[in-house]
Amino acid sequence: MANITAGMVKELRERTGLGMMDCKKALVEADGDMDKAIEDLRKASGLKAAKKAGRTAAEGIVKTRIADDNSYGVIVEVNSETDFVARDDSFLAFAEECLTQAFVSKEADAATLAAGVENDRSALVQKIGENINLRRVAVVEADVVDTYVHSNDRIAVLVALKGGDAALARDVAMHVAAANPLVVRADDVPSDVLDKEREIYAAQAAESGKPAEIVEKMIEGRIRKYVAEITLLEQAFVKDPDLTVGALLKKAGADVVSFVRYEVGEGIEKEVVDFAEEVAAQAAASKKQ
Repeated sequence: MANITAGMVKELRERTGLGMMDCKKALVEADGDMDKAIEDLRKASGLKAAKKAGRTAAEGIVKTRIADDNSYGVIVEVNSETDFVARDDSFLAFAEECLTQAFVSKEADAATLAAGVENDRSALVQKIGENINLRRVAVVEADVVDTYVHSNDRIAVLVALKGGDAALARDVAMHVAAANPLVVRADDVPSDVLDKEREIYAAQAAESGKPAEIVEKMIEGRIRKYVAEITLLEQAFVKDPDLTVGALLKKAGADVVSFVRYEVGEGIEKEVVDFAEEVAAQAAASKKQ
């Protein structure tokens, strides 16, 4: 009998969108033959086609929920393949279920949270015919936590403050949604990010023909400007550009502990599909069956 590895089960899950136990059972019964396992699952489950999980799920929704006392909040991203499905009531109900599970359990590990809703996810994949994934989840706790959700649930932010109040946290969250800072404070900028920017600026400055000491000052000046642009506390507040976010917080006797910003599909390389070619391919495949 073939040795059924976790990697094989993972691959079958990705290719079918079905549950872990169903995939493992199918592989055992097929003696490790991936194609036969897929064929058996299609026969048993009504699976329309394999390789659903190979299709890019880069649409979807981001959702947040805040505790009544603003002591903590959760944020999730749930993805679908198309924006049409992202507006489907069944999909929205599943996203709400994921959010509720995260809120109640304070579970910040996406894999663990996904395992708890796997049966419902698998059923939804079968019903809708698209790949659906719980991609990310975060839990934030602090003195004050609030949220801002923008652009039809495509951008969502949690902000955690030390001091201040919910209204201030919400204003800062709105700013984060709009300005998309990389870090809270300058010291948080990763050294590799600075090194990369410095390398780029050095190449640009070298072409100026200026003396080395002037070039170095040019580079450092650009680095300072770059850091200010990506640092939350140094950015001009969107509701009052004459005030930095840091100054706004100082006036309120508050400070930012952390923020989490999710934008639907960010970082996912979207698959570009020619619709006519896809229809033709599906028609050709149906003739062979």
